[in-house]
Amino acid sequence: MTQSLRAFRAAVGAAGAVLGVDPGAKRIGLAVCDQNRLIASPLETISRSRFADDALRLWTAFDSRACVGVVIGLPLDMSGREGPAAQSARAFARNLSRLRPAPMLLWDERLSTAAVVRAMIDADVTRAKRAREVDRLAAAYMLQGAMDALRTLAD
Repeated sequence: MTQSLRAFRAAVGAAGAVLGVDPGAKRIGLAVCDQNRLIASPLETISRSRFADDALRLWTAFDSRACVGVVIGLPLDMSGREGPAAQSARAFARNLSRLRPAPMLLWDERLSTAAVVRAMIDADVTRAKRAREVDRLAAAYMLQGAMDALRTLAD
């Protein structure tokens, strides 16, 4: 598990799908990018239950899409510090890494959910649909940012 984009790139290589994970207190949003890492797409939302069940669903999505790595959203405070939500995301990542040694990147996802909600409101999406879709869309938004940064990383 790393917060270094360079270390993550070295671990996952130049191509291959990557799973994006936005772990929240009640739900986990999943997204995946294509093999060339150009476009992140929302995948599903997992309602949190037992960690073992949540991890099984996550690793099933990882395997079924032949992913080579995982990007996990790290919700830092606006000051850049780690509050309780970031500590929870870090613990989630640590527990996942104990189940499987896949490359993992912790990626700053400040305001990703807010940006997605704002876009959905601008698109006149109903409150009920926003509630159903926001977690997986936030995961895609966060994953897209990480993949964009990965592509522009100088060698």
